[in-house]
Amino acid sequence: MQALLDRAAQERHAADPIEALSSQIEDELIDGSLSIGRLEDVVRVLRDANLHDRAARLRNYVGLGHDMTPEARLEETARRIVESCDTPEALAERLGRPGFAAVFTAHPTFALDDTVYRHIVEMATDPSHPLPALETHRRAAPPTLADEQALALTAILRGRDALDLFNAAVLRHACQRWPDTAPVVRSLILATWVGFDTDGRSDIHWWDTLRIRLALKRTQLERLRTQLESLLPCCSRLVSRIDVALGAVREQERACPTGARHDAASIAAFAGALVSRREAALVSGATLDPLFDEALAEIDAEGRIPLLTARSGFLAHGLGAAHIHTRLNATQIYNVVRHRLDIQDDPTIPSRRRLVLAQINEALDALKAPLPVDFGALMVEQSSAGRLMMTMAQILKHIDADTPIRFLIAETESGYTLLATLWLARMLGIRDEQIQISPLFETQSALERGEVILEEAFRSPHWRDYLRRNGRLCLQFGYSDSGRYIGQLAATNLVERLRLRTLQLMQKHDLQDLELVLFDTHGESIGRGAHPFSLSDRLSYFSPDHTRGLFARAGIHLREEAAFQGGDGYTLFGTAPLATATIASLADHLVRPLSTTRDPIYDEPDFSADFFSTIALDMSSLVEDPGYAGLLGAFGPALIDKSGSRPSARQGDGISVTRITHPSQLRAIPNNAILEQLGWWTNVLQGVGTAAARHPETFEKLARSSRRFGLALDFARQAAAHSDIGALRGIVRLLDPGTWLDRAAAARNEELRTQHLKLAQGLEGLEFWRSLPAMFRRIQADHIALESSWSHTLKMSAQERTLHAIRHALIGQIWLLATRIPYFSPRNDINRETLMRLVLQLEIPAVLRRLAEIFPQSAGIVTDLDFHEPSGPRDDQGFTREHEEIFKPMARLFALLREISVAIMHANGSFG
Repeated sequence: MQALLDRAAQERHAADPIEALSSQIEDELIDGSLSIGRLEDVVRVLRDANLHDRAARLRNYVGLGHDMTPEARLEETARRIVESCDTPEALAERLGRPGFAAVFTAHPTFALDDTVYRHIVEMATDPSHPLPALETHRRAAPPTLADEQALALTAILRGRDALDLFNAAVLRHACQRWPDTAPVVRSLILATWVGFDTDGRSDIHWWDTLRIRLALKRTQLERLRTQLESLLPCCSRLVSRIDVALGAVREQERACPTGARHDAASIAAFAGALVSRREAALVSGATLDPLFDEALAEIDAEGRIPLLTARSGFLAHGLGAAHIHTRLNATQIYNVVRHRLDIQDDPTIPSRRRLVLAQINEALDALKAPLPVDFGALMVEQSSAGRLMMTMAQILKHIDADTPIRFLIAETESGYTLLATLWLARMLGIRDEQIQISPLFETQSALERGEVILEEAFRSPHWRDYLRRNGRLCLQFGYSDSGRYIGQLAATNLVERLRLRTLQLMQKHDLQDLELVLFDTHGESIGRGAHPFSLSDRLSYFSPDHTRGLFARAGIHLREEAAFQGGDGYTLFGTAPLATATIASLADHLVRPLSTTRDPIYDEPDFSADFFSTIALDMSSLVEDPGYAGLLGAFGPALIDKSGSRPSARQGDGISVTRITHPSQLRAIPNNAILEQLGWWTNVLQGVGTAAARHPETFEKLARSSRRFGLALDFARQAAAHSDIGALRGIVRLLDPGTWLDRAAAARNEELRTQHLKLAQGLEGLEFWRSLPAMFRRIQADHIALESSWSHTLKMSAQERTLHAIRHALIGQIWLLATRIPYFSPRNDINRETLMRLVLQLEIPAVLRRLAEIFPQSAGIVTDLDFHEPSGPRDDQGFTREHEEIFKPMARLFALLREISVAIMHANGSFG
């Protein structure tokens, strides 16, 4: 391995070091001086070293290795909160309103085997934790919804334990200052949408959602029961009531259907359990309030803080281990309203929007008594939005009536969407205070038009009445789609601009007394909005002092929320110390004083507007370049494993591959994961060079003096550290028929020359050569502009360049092996040319499955039976040689190629 690394270091100053190293590896593989086994060893060593570095970064990211322990940080934050209040009433008011929520989602970033995640978090917690030798870090299979729910719940419970430490510290300081005070601490809360997010998926049935919600309720009651076990006698009225509720909830949970389909009788039986045991199971956490008061009056001084802590955690989250968020798409809302109200015009067409807004307001005017909802109606409801809203109605009716449910609407493009959702909720009997309707602003159009969308809703008296009754305005901001279409830096600028315009709208409509909830739905990677260097910087990046200060001066209470998505996000709660450090960072954000120094970026509005709009224009133009779709789709999807239970947008039949003609045909996470694997963070870097070169002096000045601008440029720094123009050039060269013609011309024997010519012919037919080189030159020109304008020093490491070089060589070897596949008679849907196209797009698992059918390894002769005649020849006529010399080596090389993907993922610290 050291020889390869030394070679990589020596080639660093070559014109194309990755290409030079890749060519040498490929030559040595061909002549036999380098074995696949040796390369596997090299990749594992590099992979494990990257994992060690990843664990160390995670440790530093949450501040676990800092001078103060997480517990000491929580204690200090608690002291500051209590000391900031002059009276116990003021303290109770401050503690009674959540200031921050951590939201757990099941975005598909479960890219590693669960045991590997366990080693990452254990090493982050204790750097001396040994990493065993593992053949692979890949998952054996994608996680199921049940797997995701179990992983999310484990992370949530660690978060709840850490919250208890924080709440206990606050309560200790409060009681030391005012001995008789007994506030409920709601400053930090947790939420989840695992099992409740139905946007883009039909595999989550309404009974799955109810079963998961019942499990959250049972977990909350079990947790409370455990907390009280050492504090109160079993005969206490509080403990006895919890025991009754637990028995009822477990009965309801057992009755809940499982599987894909159910008959009416099983649904009716479940309905019977839910309805008949409703009161016993509790439908309001407030029912326990007087019993808590009774227990507090009787408990001794030593048990008072633990009991107050248990009460705070319970009342802050209601009858669930976490609050819940549901999510669907705006189109699903339009469909149900179109069917029920016969509003046929498309609200996304500007010329028709005034009409549909008038129609939905008339429908809200006419709405009197809500429709009854039962499980029979739920069973026959055909629309996705109707089913989800009915499911919410049943949750609020039978499981938890007090804790509001967030209703997130993806791709909100009109105020009509919000009003239609309000109409549907009211029509099904959901009270205004029970549902928090929240638009998701993620597309460029939505972020640019967000204020218009909100204004359309604000003009409606029904929407304003809803906001008054609910007490808050909830907004969600997405960073994945916005970042991949206009660039991460430009997307965050649009988010901040929309927040400031929301402030102006709230002032215009006299809504400053509302709470404003701002939910940043980001991932753990730079490509999806997460600041790369610390959790503290991440929170400051999403919520800059300038914006927070303006809201504070307007008297608007902010609740900020952040996503912790999938396997990567859960690592921040992977052990008790990590969870405590994460909660300590969130708590510290609540009390962090705003800077009194004005950030200079806000004094340069012309530069700011020009800089970020240039990035947006450059990136959006690249997205429309056919070469960019070709780059993503050539074989990029084959470089990554499926990493979640959500169905992929990229569907194939195993015989053909749908050709990607636009990036929108990929989901955001695999889109970003492919860029990560190709070795060029396009959605972070593209356009930054061009933008910086337009005003180089101002750029350099603000890069040094502006914290806000510096936090944004940290994304570019991190992207540059894991991007190499040679890695991208190598991909373009691999897909260029001319590369293989040159190799054919230089081949040392006729067999190799023929193989190279076959590859050139196959790639000629795929026609990537038409658009990829021009697209690459666009990226390269912007890269040159960036290096000329900005003296950043981060470069891709020799180790990471080595991984890319090995993979480029492996791709060439897989392709060369494929040229040796014997000819065969065309089947119904496949011939040799079709197989070769699949190989060139690295759809190797599908190819190998089909080859195993066409060329069976064994004829399957049974030799131990009597066939009642003299025995004929028993020679096996299978294709053993083809399997041993071609198919198995292809499978081995492809497995190594995917293991390199894991190693690169470790180097970057996240998936997608």
